[in-house]
Amino acid sequence: MDLTSEEQDMLAGNQGRATQKAMEILVALGRIYGAERMTPVTSVQVAGVSYDNLGEAGLSFLSEMAEGGGRTRVLTTLNPAGMDLENWQALGISPEFAEGQERVINAFGRMGVITTCTCTPYLTGNVPHFGEHIAWAESSAVCYANSVIGARTNREGGPSALAAALTGRTPLYGYHLDIHRRAGVTVQVRGRVSSNDEYGALGKAIGQKLEAAENKPVTYIKGIDSASVDNLKSFCASLATYGGAALFHMEGITPEAVQMPELHDVIDIAQSDIDSALSSMNDAASEDVDFVSLGCPHLSIREIARIASLLKGKRVTKEFWITTARPTKQIADMMGYTAVIEASGAKFAADTCCVVAPIKDRFHVIATDSAKACYYAYSKNKFKTVLKPFDDVVAEALR
Repeated sequence: MDLTSEEQDMLAGNQGRATQKAMEILVALGRIYGAERMTPVTSVQVAGVSYDNLGEAGLSFLSEMAEGGGRTRVLTTLNPAGMDLENWQALGISPEFAEGQERVINAFGRMGVITTCTCTPYLTGNVPHFGEHIAWAESSAVCYANSVIGARTNREGGPSALAAALTGRTPLYGYHLDIHRRAGVTVQVRGRVSSNDEYGALGKAIGQKLEAAENKPVTYIKGIDSASVDNLKSFCASLATYGGAALFHMEGITPEAVQMPELHDVIDIAQSDIDSALSSMNDAASEDVDFVSLGCPHLSIREIARIASLLKGKRVTKEFWITTARPTKQIADMMGYTAVIEASGAKFAADTCCVVAPIKDRFHVIATDSAKACYYAYSKNKFKTVLKPFDDVVAEALR
């Protein structure tokens, strides 16, 4: 690779052992993917934060980088942790797990990472602009940044994202290049979608067709009249989960769609495809639900306000987690939404979510509006799933 003098200096170890290790990771990655050089990045999102996933081996790597002088050079935020960092006891997290998770967060903090612990950094201040090169590692956030914002990032792993944070660089390949951002197939949606669960079902329907394709082309999606931020974050999470997609273009909605040419290869998504996807994520009866969760990806303040309005003066009958970023919860505190929600018996689970928290064997059937949550509830925790529209999920907690 063609490295600048500063990058060569980093690689030689003249800027500390952690920076050298980070540059070694990036150079190896760049060589694997044929990158000719590095590109500066202005924003990083690091995944691999939950102690449930990292364990002592992952923590050892983080500690080595922190003790080796690793310091972030650009705005860097964290993916969800395995617990609410302030309220873990009320959520049934063991002291042993909490101790390990706190060590993980402290290691990131020593490197200058902003420990907001959210999968929606674009809702809490880490907001790149159109065309900006970034290095993000959270699958749904990568899809959102590339597609909805029009920033440029590959789907980084936790170590490569951290390496980008410590050097301010990433290899120039993949979705950083114009040629790889062009759509290869048109998806014509002929069904109706309006709520988050339906956008999740659409993401699953498209994702499964992409998984069957030989090279997983970037999609140019037609037939969607409008989509809110909350709809799009749900769709991005599902498309990334079920189709491994990091970029799509949506006619009339995403910024790069206007640059897409007419494509001859077309995938049709009928109403029956969406209905089938919805049905596949409902494998239990409502009366069997023992866990209710909203916030995968993390809830916006608008969604929290809606929950407060639906729960005001009522009491939940089931374990109900509202997962969101700590800064978003602080706004909810200020607006009085938290008091209303907690008075109902529902619980905030800031900093974490049902995907990365250690909740296996604690519950059996989850109700949610998230297709991504359904995928991980079954694959990781062996829960059965009930997928419903947002308001109906809240109603499920009251049933």
